[in-house]
Amino acid sequence: MQVMKYLNTKTLFYRSFLITGIICCCSLYAESQTTAKPETTAKPATDVKKVTVATTPVVKGASALIDTFFKKYKDDGTGPAIDYLFGTNKLFTDTAQITVLKGKLDALRQTIGKYTGKELIDQRSASPSLVFYSYLVKHESQPLRFTFIFYKPQNDWVLYRFKYDDQMDTELETAGKINNKRP
Repeated sequence: MQVMKYLNTKTLFYRSFLITGIICCCSLYAESQTTAKPETTAKPATDVKKVTVATTPVVKGASALIDTFFKKYKDDGTGPAIDYLFGTNKLFTDTAQITVLKGKLDALRQTIGKYTGKELIDQRSASPSLVFYSYLVKHESQPLRFTFIFYKPQNDWVLYRFKYDDQMDTELETAGKINNKRP
């Protein structure tokens, strides 16, 4: 018995078309990666000089916004401080959510007593244009934590994220447990 093998040209055509498409996509992807790499490697060399020269003024600009925020928080209250902070970014247009935030923070502030000061917990810089600050905000009966992220799209710093919470004690207790000790 003779087995005759035959060639299905339709299947062969589809398979070769599919393989050709995959090869083209891979080569285009590889080409785009190699053309992007020289720009990426060239930028850090020039950015390193900019970072070392401009790092201090960059951080001072964002920290000046925080200082003004806390001055308003202390002297004028929660509402004006939040309005100032969110006013730095024209994209924050949802006044209803900002009003809710002010109401919640103001209600919490009334229960925990008078503002007595602030302490920097952490400051990090993801890049010369994106910085993170975390503050312990001291009140008479308990602390809060304010977290700020600022972004500098061009020349001026704007608020990117703002959060507050009162869970530092829980985090400290968790960090102090035996199972969480680091070697």
